[in-house]
Amino acid sequence: MELKNRALYCSFCAVVVLFCSSDVFAGDIVHQDDIAPKRPGCENNFVLVKVPVWLDGKEVMEFVGVGARFGFALESKEKRASQTKVALADPPDCCSKPRNKLTGEVILVHRGNCSFVTKANVAEAAGASALLIINNEKELFKMVCEANETDVNIAIPVVMLPQDAGASLKQSMMNTSHVSIQMYSPQRPEVDVAEVFLWLMAVGTILCASYWSAWSAREAAIEQDKVLKDGSDVYLSMDTYHSSGVVDINTTSAIFFVLIASCFLIMLYKLMSYVFIEILVVVFCIGGVEGLQTCVVALLSCFRWFDHAAESFVKVPFLGAVSYLTLAVSPFCMAFAVLWAVFRRVSFAWIGQDILGIALIITVLQIIRVPNLKVGTVLLSCAFLYDIFWVFISKLWFHKSVMIVVARGDGSGEDGIPMLLKIPRMFDPWGGYSIIGFGDIILPGLLVAFSLRYDWLSKKSLKSGYFLWAMLAYGLGLLTTYVALNMMDGHGQPALLYIVPFTLGTLITLGKKRGDLKHLWTRGEPDRPCPHVQLRQDEHITN
Repeated sequence: MELKNRALYCSFCAVVVLFCSSDVFAGDIVHQDDIAPKRPGCENNFVLVKVPVWLDGKEVMEFVGVGARFGFALESKEKRASQTKVALADPPDCCSKPRNKLTGEVILVHRGNCSFVTKANVAEAAGASALLIINNEKELFKMVCEANETDVNIAIPVVMLPQDAGASLKQSMMNTSHVSIQMYSPQRPEVDVAEVFLWLMAVGTILCASYWSAWSAREAAIEQDKVLKDGSDVYLSMDTYHSSGVVDINTTSAIFFVLIASCFLIMLYKLMSYVFIEILVVVFCIGGVEGLQTCVVALLSCFRWFDHAAESFVKVPFLGAVSYLTLAVSPFCMAFAVLWAVFRRVSFAWIGQDILGIALIITVLQIIRVPNLKVGTVLLSCAFLYDIFWVFISKLWFHKSVMIVVARGDGSGEDGIPMLLKIPRMFDPWGGYSIIGFGDIILPGLLVAFSLRYDWLSKKSLKSGYFLWAMLAYGLGLLTTYVALNMMDGHGQPALLYIVPFTLGTLITLGKKRGDLKHLWTRGEPDRPCPHVQLRQDEHITN
């Protein structure tokens, strides 16, 4: 694809996927709330509960429920949880004394007609060892005590199952003579190794993209100096530089990006469905193919065996001049994306999604650039407010966090939108994924890449430059996000809330202290003497 067209294409991809998700959160967690305050007898934490089912002594399925605010606390270890026979309640709602005699069975009842506490009291009085309540919806519901239920003393566990799980269990009981279950609530680890690997993945992606961007900028500067030394028109050299496929964003486009992103996010929230997720998968695959192709071609071009294929071009309709190397690589990249799309629901599909995502992010950071610190400040400040609004404040209007709902793909029947980097939680008995949105890498990555370009063009060392400190600030900001995630009960966190102050604050403070802030803010590159002047200086030193 022609470089200029490719730049415009990747700019479009950035607008589409940049803000689709910009937060960090872990897998399914039952969060606490303050709607029903704790009080004696009704002070349990809400916990997820594993309910493995045995039919005639053979384990055949496992359901997930949620424990009530009241009742006996469940075991956390499977080996300590006893296997108990299940009995159907008669009447099914368990609002009055059961007609069937119970001798320590787990009683299965339907939600409704009386309070949860009433059902538990009736079941306990009838001799049940535990209470399983089938919800009348597919989602789980937090069971709390009513306002007038002040004296609660229930000594059996109370767990709710979603509607489909309850119906399946009830059907099994009708078809099999002996159905038994266990109920236990394994604890999540305080810190999962997946978060460490996700942190390394995000930092490594920005590191690779920054060095590629700085190398390209330095090569372009060297070519520009050569043209000027030959006596060519300066404007011609600048046109040559800007036609190399690089898009410098300005303050207007930075604000426009955020506004477009907000509109796109609302559209995702309102139209979220299986069909819409499929459309996003296609868009992601197109961007991933372009990104993977660009990265692979650039990597192979570093080897002399591919020099001829990389420098020989053929005209392709609608695409312009395309190298033979690109033509050779493209089918493999497209096949990779198609295979991921087809098998994206298998357990290891996250690997393909991360490869396509990282390639897309690196390509966007290579092509789209922040020209100075002023533009970077406007872009990150707008994104900072955007992230906070759509994660926290949007709950006031939409009653849900729009950003988190979109990221999880709620209501679509899918595990979430594909515009995310994700890693399975490795030592979490509940599974799930630790994820990070593209925006949390691309946006600060633009500023970090800018700092390395400035250092290389200024010929600054790693210690005296800005890149090292910007990279450290990003890593520390992302680490703070994960700390906040674990401290705040696993609630999704807007990563830019922590990353932007670290990265932007570090560059502005350091630039002001060193006296480079004016150049960083306006020009974005150091003062370089004209090549003619530099040439005369070199000749004078030689003589």
